[in-house]
Amino acid sequence: MTSITTKPGSSQLEAATTCRLFDNWFDPTETEVRARARGFIEELLRSELDEALARPRYGRSQMAGNEGRSGITGHRHGSRTRPLTGTFGPIEIAVPRARLTTSEGKTTEWKSHALRAYQRRTLAADALIASTFLAGTNTRRVRRVLAALFGGTVGKDTVSRTWRKVKSDWDGWNTRSLAGEPIVRLILDGTVVRVRLDRKATSISLLVVLGVRADGQKVLLAIKSMGGESAEAWRAVLDDLIARGLRRPEFLIVDGAPGLDKAIASVWDGVPVQRCTVHKHRNLFAHAPSGCTKRSRRITTT
Repeated sequence: MTSITTKPGSSQLEAATTCRLFDNWFDPTETEVRARARGFIEELLRSELDEALARPRYGRSQMAGNEGRSGITGHRHGSRTRPLTGTFGPIEIAVPRARLTTSEGKTTEWKSHALRAYQRRTLAADALIASTFLAGTNTRRVRRVLAALFGGTVGKDTVSRTWRKVKSDWDGWNTRSLAGEPIVRLILDGTVVRVRLDRKATSISLLVVLGVRADGQKVLLAIKSMGGESAEAWRAVLDDLIARGLRRPEFLIVDGAPGLDKAIASVWDGVPVQRCTVHKHRNLFAHAPSGCTKRSRRITTT
C-alpha cells in the first residue's frame, strides 16, 4: 500500500504562524505598566494638592472655625478626567480640583506644576515625536510609525505642532543672552555628523562652542551649521556670541583649524590659545608609521 504524504505549502505555513503570533493581542505587561503609570501620576497630583492645601485629603481642622491655625488655605471640589499620552501610551487620569484662598481674601483655581494646563502629552512623548521627525520621516509616516505606541492618538497635525514647539525652543536657545554667564574659557571645535536630509544620508559640518565657567562647569554655548570651517564661518559664530553678551574669555582651546585661528585673531587678539591635545595626538598618529603608532598607543594604554 502506498502512503501519500503531503507537505503544507508556504502560504499555509505563513497562515499558521500568523495565527500563533497574533491570536492574542492582550499584553499583561503593557496593561500593568499603564495602570501603574496612571496610579503614580494621580498620586503625584494628589500629593501636590495636599501640599498646596497644607492638609491631607479628608483632613479636618482640630477646632471648628479655626482654619487659620490648621493651615487650610482652600478646599477641594471634585476632579476631572483628562487624557494624557506618554511613552507608556495613552491613558485617562483623574486630575483633582481645588480652590485656593488668596491673600486678598478671594479664591482662585489651583493649577498643578507637575501637569501643566491643557497638557495632553508628556515631554518625553514630544521628544520621541520630534526625534522621529528629525530622523527624516515626514509627518504622515511618523503617525504610522508611532501608532502602536500612542494608540492612534498622534496625528500629522500633532507632529507638526510638536515640531513647531521644538523649533521655537531651539530658536530661543540660539538667541538667549549670555551676559550673565561667568565664562572664563572657551573650547572651539568643528565636527562632522551624519544626518538624513531629503531622504538621503549626508554629512554636514557643525561648529561647536563650549564654555567653561569659573567653577569649572562646562556649558554648551552654540552649535552652528555654517557649511564649513572657514574663517568667515567661525567669525560669524564668534560675532553672534559677542552680540549676545559673551565676555572676552581668558583662555581658548582650539582644534588647530587655520580658519578658526584667523577668526580668533580678528576678534580676540591677544587671548592665550592652546591646541587641543586630542587633536594634536590624532594628527601625529596620522603622519607616523604604523609600527610607531601601535607602540605609542600601547604605551598610552598601559
